[in-house]
Amino acid sequence: MAESDWDTVTVLRKKGPTAAQAKSKQAITAAQRRGEDLETTKKWSAGQNKQHLVTKNTAKLDRETEELQHQRVSLEVGKVIQQGRQNKGFTQKDLATKINEKPQVIADYECGKAIPNNQIMGKIERAIGLKLRGKDIGVPLEAKSKKK
Repeated sequence: MAESDWDTVTVLRKKGPTAAQAKSKQAITAAQRRGEDLETTKKWSAGQNKQHLVTKNTAKLDRETEELQHQRVSLEVGKVIQQGRQNKGFTQKDLATKINEKPQVIADYECGKAIPNNQIMGKIERAIGLKLRGKDIGVPLEAKSKKK
């Protein structure tokens, strides 16, 4: 027991810097001063959810002011959608599931809050059988036969 010395400490292993410390600006400059080889690359869009990227249209909506506003669906089109849907016996939810959209989208189109999207307008036109775009709004769609 006399051989053990309480004042000396034996270090078995020294831990290196953690990932966050190794990536810090100070660690990079210190490694450059020591003359070590470094490779730093910036990852493009790393860790982002691609579904929620800010697009040009979203940025435009954010900057929207009283002078600059996006065109909304007219109330006339909303009424045509509502009448066509009721004539077919669909609820907003039924129509939405038929065209693979959310019920809120149909509600927005009917009350005139939605920004017109040609894809969605086309789906609604085919589902209710009424024209929603162009001059003849509310006119039944014609069954077009394909000529070979």
